[in-house]
Amino acid sequence: MAVKADCHMHSSFSGDSSTPMENMAKQAFALGLTHICFTEHYDPDYVYAPGEEGMFELNTDSYLYELLKCKSRYAKQLEIGFGVELGLQPHLKRQLAVYAKSHEFDFIIGSSHICNQKDPYYPDFFEGRSEDEAHHEYFASVLECVKTLPYFDVYGHLDYVVRYGPTKNDHYTYQKHSDVFDKILSALIDNEKGLELNTGGFRSGLNQPNPCVDILKRYKALGGEIITVGSDAHEPKDIAADFDKACDILKECGFGYYCVFQNRIPEYLKL
Repeated sequence: MAVKADCHMHSSFSGDSSTPMENMAKQAFALGLTHICFTEHYDPDYVYAPGEEGMFELNTDSYLYELLKCKSRYAKQLEIGFGVELGLQPHLKRQLAVYAKSHEFDFIIGSSHICNQKDPYYPDFFEGRSEDEAHHEYFASVLECVKTLPYFDVYGHLDYVVRYGPTKNDHYTYQKHSDVFDKILSALIDNEKGLELNTGGFRSGLNQPNPCVDILKRYKALGGEIITVGSDAHEPKDIAADFDKACDILKECGFGYYCVFQNRIPEYLKL
């Protein structure tokens, strides 16, 4: 396995995982990884379904305390990064600015889970309109986030919305939304932000990662160089899932390297 760093994973400090951090680290080491980064959810002002209130709040101090213990246990075996996955919404600009500076994070993923007060994870995001219309609304909101919220290092699972549509990515293409995608990618590059190849798309029933291969190719063609690889694992069995595919895709797109982060600074590792 050429990619030895999983830069997107969750433990029981994220509301949608019940796995102890130690179990995630143990599996990563067993798989031969050299670097991992926990990126627990911090999604303020998330729009919760009934009974799920508070799922994406994060006790960052408790999380850091456990992470430091885990780093100590694996100090000679595995580099473990202190990361967070920020749920981006344009009106949270001040709150996210304060939070991003509140701790000495190694790595911050910016992700769009909420679009105009709805999460595409739920079917009502797509109701009453075509998938293309729903996708375009989501991508327009991503562009607004990229332009107004610079508190992240890479953008996570850029076309997350496609995982949950009625036909998933059967009719979805980069070309249908190339105008807004090119603006997103150009803004990332201009602001020295990276892009994540998230292999969770394969587990979601797509035949592509998130974002799709054509977006990764376009990012590279426009001059993008900062690329991380993450499984989005919430349990040990998904750590480094489909990383062989990820390596082949990155090489196909023209990348010779991928990145890990320490103290918010990228380090390039050869594929």
